[in-house]
Amino acid sequence: MQTEYIHSCPMWRNEGPHMDCVFVGTDPEVSGMHAYSIVCIVAFFSFNYKGVTYPCAAIHWFDIIGNEPDDDMGMWMVCPSHQANNSPLFDVIHLDTIYCVAHLIPIYGTCFISPDIKSHNSYDAFCAFYVNKYADHHTFETAT
Repeated sequence: MQTEYIHSCPMWRNEGPHMDCVFVGTDPEVSGMHAYSIVCIVAFFSFNYKGVTYPCAAIHWFDIIGNEPDDDMGMWMVCPSHQANNSPLFDVIHLDTIYCVAHLIPIYGTCFISPDIKSHNSYDAFCAFYVNKYADHHTFETAT
């Protein structure tokens, strides 16, 4: 058994926000990457309703690109999900649906990368990401 720390804080080391991405179980009927979605944790919170505390997370969804991993890299690709009016797709989920941390690698393209891009704004600076299946054994089993 191991413990993973999932971060979501508005100011990390006085540089900017730190919001981790995670795998969220969305379809228990299938296996592998098709059973999960990738989300970015925006905030953690809980609320009480009729004496029961519900631990939750505000999240930003990512869409999976294609039906299989990229041929060249062997990794799944995702992009931030947007609504019809092009606004980000946010939601609230129960913490029990989180499986493990996901490490996303930007798909850089062929142009030089601006020195203004930092870890805290990279999710906004790039349009698509690889899901790094080599981050740890949980991710390798999930994203293969």
